[in-house]
This record gives sequence, C-alpha cells and structure tokens, in this order.
Amino acid sequence: MSVPTVYYASSRASSHREGVLRKVGQLFDRAGVAEMIQPGALVAIKLHFGERGTTAFLNPVLVRQIVKKVREAGGKPFLCDSNTLYTGGRANAVDHLETALQHGFGYATVEAPIIIMDGLRGRGCHEVAIRGNHFKSVQIGAAVVEADLLIVLSHVKGHAMTGFGGAIKNLSMGCSNRAGKQRMHSAVKPVIAAEHCRRCGTCLEWCAAGAIALSGEEAARIDPEKCTGCGECIISCRYKAVKVQWKTDLPELGERMVEFACGVMESKADAVICFNFVLDVVPDCDCNSWSDLPVVPDSGIVVSRDPVAVDQAAIDLINAQTGIAGSALPGAFAPGEDKFCALHPQTDYRLQLAYAEEMGLGRRRYELVQVGPAEKREERR
Repeated sequence: MSVPTVYYASSRASSHREGVLRKVGQLFDRAGVAEMIQPGALVAIKLHFGERGTTAFLNPVLVRQIVKKVREAGGKPFLCDSNTLYTGGRANAVDHLETALQHGFGYATVEAPIIIMDGLRGRGCHEVAIRGNHFKSVQIGAAVVEADLLIVLSHVKGHAMTGFGGAIKNLSMGCSNRAGKQRMHSAVKPVIAAEHCRRCGTCLEWCAAGAIALSGEEAARIDPEKCTGCGECIISCRYKAVKVQWKTDLPELGERMVEFACGVMESKADAVICFNFVLDVVPDCDCNSWSDLPVVPDSGIVVSRDPVAVDQAAIDLINAQTGIAGSALPGAFAPGEDKFCALHPQTDYRLQLAYAEEMGLGRRRYELVQVGPAEKREERR
C-alpha cells in the first residue's frame, strides 16, 4: 500500500507573495484539487461556522480563497455545515445561518452561498451502508452526499471529549444529521458530582433533551433515560462537576465517529480532499461560546486526500512546537512532547487514529511535501 501524500505550507511569510492567502491557493493547486472538479460540479465546502461567542473559527477570508479556486476550476461552490445536537446558535437552519452571517461568512465576503446540509431541523440525510463494528449504516447530511465533491476545511484544536478535533471530527460529527450525532454520542452517559455543583444552571441552558433538573437545594441531576449523551453539559460546566466514564465511554465515542467518517468517504467515492488549518490552536472546540489562548504558535496548513494522514500531520506539527506560556497547557511545553495528551489526559486521541487506520479510513504514516520555492519531501511516522 502506497504512503499517502500530505502537502504542507508554513505560516511564515516575509512578503505578500509568501502570505497565507497565497499559500492556500498554492496548496489547492499542488494537491490537484482542480483536477477533481468537473465543469459545473456542485462542490460542498464543509467548515465550522463557530458558536456564538467564540472567535477562533476559521477566517472567512481564507475560505474565500478556496471558493475562488473552485470557481476558476469550473465548479459551483457552496459552504455547508450541519445542525447541532445541543441548544445554542446552530441548532436549526435559521439560527445557524444567522450565526454564520454574524461571523462574516456572508456572500459579500466569501462569495459563495450557504446550505445547511441537514435541512431546517436537522432531519435531512441519506442512510449510507458501512461495515462497522458499531454501525451497519450511518446518517450523513443530504447536501454532502448529493454534492459532486467535498472539500473539508478544519480548524485544528483540542476537544474535551475526543482530545483533538481535525478532519475526522469534521467528517463525522460535522457531516451527520442530528440523529447521527445522537447515535455517536449515545455511548456517553454523564453524571453530576454533587460536591462540585454550584447550581448555576448553565448545564440546563445547553441541554437540548431537557434531561437536567435542579430541585430545592440539591445539586443538578441528569436523567439517564432522557440524556442523549451530546456532552455539552461537560463542556459548558466551568466547575468540572459533570463526569463521564472516561476509560470506557470516550474510546467508544471515538470509534463511532470514525465509522461515520467512513460513511462520508463511502458516499463520496473518494471525492474528498481535506485542508487542516493549524492556526489559532485553542484548547477546546469551536462549539464553545468562548475562545481561550492558543496553546502553540501557528504552524501552517496541511492538505491530503487521506483524513487520517492529514490529522496525524497536524498533530505532529503541533507537537513539534514549543508550548505557549500562560496558555491552558499544564505541561508538555518542550518540542516533541504531546500537547493534546497534556491538555486532555482523560481521553487519548491516538486511539481514534489507530481505529481509523484499522477501519481503512487512512494511514498514519505519510509523506510530507513542503510546498514552496524549494520543495521538500519527508516520510514520517
């Protein structure tokens, strides 16, 4: 089996000819994306518009460079994302579109329309057959399945439940409808540690299932029968009062996500290309309603048709950096030390990558090709 190629451009620049905007186009060309686009093809550009309150989502100006290149190749680009399982600014298509516009993804800036892939209330999907250990079929947003090509733009960051978020998470959680998200999260059943609960009510606001209640002077309680396992109570609690069975629940969540990502790749017959932006690497997901300091300096952008290789390459770039003092990093500041294992020791993102390789989603060993005036090649892992 051949080693997948990952194309890389550093975020360093000394003139406009070397800026990140120019490099997005160079990577597009070098990775052969234009050759994947037939005249008139409907090209889905999958990204995360960011929850209201966060600022670390992908810059719309960078997205516009992809849109421009797709149009030059004869394609018809549209931006897309799926509705969330939790409440917030993206739980239905109306709120979702308003959030995207508030964050600068309007046509005047990005020059492409927006389509919420799973419809008004998150029910629009296609059932895709797979050969998984957890699922025999998965629900993928209709617009992604029906598009001729899928370009996945991922802002790489940490995540409380998966350790790390990149292409695989964007393909799985990002491309499934609400029912699919619930099936992935159903392995997670959180409980509230009464001694840590401050009765602030934040978890109630974020629980779409109405599974959390406050009564009298007691701590909040989660009804396991109503709970969908979406995990927003875990992320939203600032006092770390919400707990899960980290050693059993989270590895299975990662495996379920991998199987949904396999479903997306199956539905597209490999008409998928993944861009990982290793910029503003914050410790938690863009689903949060706030953004923390980045934990490492910007590294650049990596691109591949292999979602496993592009995620592994992004992690390798991050771990090669020196951690930023004063950030959420509790340790692992030295180059070569694992930043995400230090940030989220309760979950091991490496298990997800290993399972993805086992499922045939891609390979962790890759050839890194640095795009620039003097192209460099290096096999890694």
